[in-house]
Amino acid sequence: MMRKLRATLERGLRKAVSPVIDWMVDARVHPNTLSTLGFLITCSSGFFFHSHQVRTAGALILVGGIFDLFDGTVARRTGLASPFGAFYDSTLDRLSEIIVYIGLLSLYNDYRADANDVVMIYVVILAMAGSLMISYTRARAEALGIDCTVGIMQRAERVILIGAAALLFGEQNNGAVLRVVLWGLAILTNLTVLQRIVWVYRNTRPEGVAVGKAVWRTPDWLRRKLDR
Repeated sequence: MMRKLRATLERGLRKAVSPVIDWMVDARVHPNTLSTLGFLITCSSGFFFHSHQVRTAGALILVGGIFDLFDGTVARRTGLASPFGAFYDSTLDRLSEIIVYIGLLSLYNDYRADANDVVMIYVVILAMAGSLMISYTRARAEALGIDCTVGIMQRAERVILIGAAALLFGEQNNGAVLRVVLWGLAILTNLTVLQRIVWVYRNTRPEGVAVGKAVWRTPDWLRRKLDR
């Protein structure tokens, strides 16, 4: 369901920003420049969370997320895609996500904090840990030659949920909607990690066992470790 919703939203967004993307392609804007701009915009949301300007923070998260769409599309259409660009973009995504969560920690950890806010600090930490582990499990799986995009709470979903909750509801009713979203992320991101662990396990059966339409073969370095 989340995958279909994300695909629908992405198609609509692509259509809306198509003229902007066309201009960027014609102007030969470098995708790394777009990645950097998206990073800076998203990072600025951390400051606004810290300052209790939650709606502004949400808007910045969503705008920064749009740049994820810009840089990849522009890279492909201009032929400027590169291994370093993919690495650079992914690294900035992780850093910006950490800064957003640090901003959220600051939102709940100030002189006005009550018992519920103390609980939220741990919720934010769990959500951040799950978010980072989602990226880590995918990277490790891909290092084994396994495509690992399974799971219900990938980056796009996290951006949309946090950004929309913050922008639309801010701190109304003591920020109830944002709190619910963060609780959901704390649970679902870690569930996604578990999904990916199971996925990789099922796709790393002993050599010679079919995985889908292919046969997964254990890399030499992994076989040596398993033989120890």
